Amino acid sequence: METDRRATVTGGGDDSTVSSDAAVHAALRVDDVVHQRVRLGLLAVLHATDSADFGYLKQVLELTDGNLNRHLDVLARAGLVTIHKTKPSGGRQRTIASITDRGVAAFEDEVRQLERFAQAVRRRGTR
Repeated sequence: METDRRATVTGGGDDSTVSSDAAVHAALRVDDVVHQRVRLGLLAVLHATDSADFGYLKQVLELTDGNLNRHLDVLARAGLVTIHKTKPSGGRQRTIASITDRGVAAFEDEVRQLERFAQAVRRRGTR
């Protein structure tokens, strides 16, 4: 049996009762793995390009090698990106990051949640 959880929301003059889903603040709906600034940037670049090499990601997001490695590792462990290392004959090893289908879905969901968050702020207005 499902219960009807309700929460009282105050402010703006009068109290009203809303369902618990509506009472969940939009900020709580963002994904902590995706939302972190660098990881969100990585997913945004990869969403636009499908894949990119380490040097490009490092340059465009102004990251150190260690910082980029760490964030790519977090995204890879979450299944949002894959990392491929290639070594052309006689050339330097290249690291290529690609966004997965799960990464695309997570990124697009994050954008939707941020849009909802922005809409809620705009509805509230300025003080």
